[in-house]
Amino acid sequence: MQLFDLTGKSAIITGSSRGIGKAIAERLAEHGAQVVISSRKAGPCEEVAAEINARYGPGRAIAVPANIAEKADLQRLVDETNAAFGKIDILVCNAASNPYAGPMGGITDDQFNKILQNNVISNHWLIQMAAPQMLERRDGSIIIVSSIGGLRGNALIGAYNVSKAADMQLARNLAVEWGPSNVRVNCIAPGLVQTDFAKYLWENPEILKTVTEPAPLKRIGQPHEIAGAAVYLASPASTFMTGQTLVVDGGVTIAW
Repeated sequence: MQLFDLTGKSAIITGSSRGIGKAIAERLAEHGAQVVISSRKAGPCEEVAAEINARYGPGRAIAVPANIAEKADLQRLVDETNAAFGKIDILVCNAASNPYAGPMGGITDDQFNKILQNNVISNHWLIQMAAPQMLERRDGSIIIVSSIGGLRGNALIGAYNVSKAADMQLARNLAVEWGPSNVRVNCIAPGLVQTDFAKYLWENPEILKTVTEPAPLKRIGQPHEIAGAAVYLASPASTFMTGQTLVVDGGVTIAW
């Protein structure tokens, strides 16, 4: 068995039409997996699936657009994946929302509800839909893309960080519940990565300096640098790892 071989495995990756999710989907496909590209809009999903199929062969990727806030959409995502690939071996919960930046005292109820819904509750829904077959087969890997924000306080993105800390605890709880059935649940906690999602942070010179100056690598990350962690967590290389949060942040959380 090759450590990082995903041949014969099928994976759902939410929020995979761009950024970290797209990079993860591309790398999982590169290592042999069949992948489902999913985000809200059909067009971008179909473009990414077409790119992957052109690179790795027809049928390696399909597009199933879904709004993670809609439970029926998530069930359709699971059903269409099962119909196309016969099973789900890997689930990557990457899609997230952050409609507010600023002190928590200024967030509206609607904004806070959206953050918690899309970043925590929707992950819970999708995991509960995909996991039963994994538990029955006694094999599966579930990966939640969290953030180093879930490990620290921050005056700008506090509500988002609350949701990302909750994702880490979701992984820990499910790892305890499902470990006896050989289904593993882990998180990846990226630092600041150059994506459209985080553009409001890295485009601000002051914030960029605050993040990169203390970091040992002195820079922010790129989406492809997070994807390797997902390949590891999805593959036979990580079969003794569950309930953990893998920090990929250029060292910023270990530096003064």
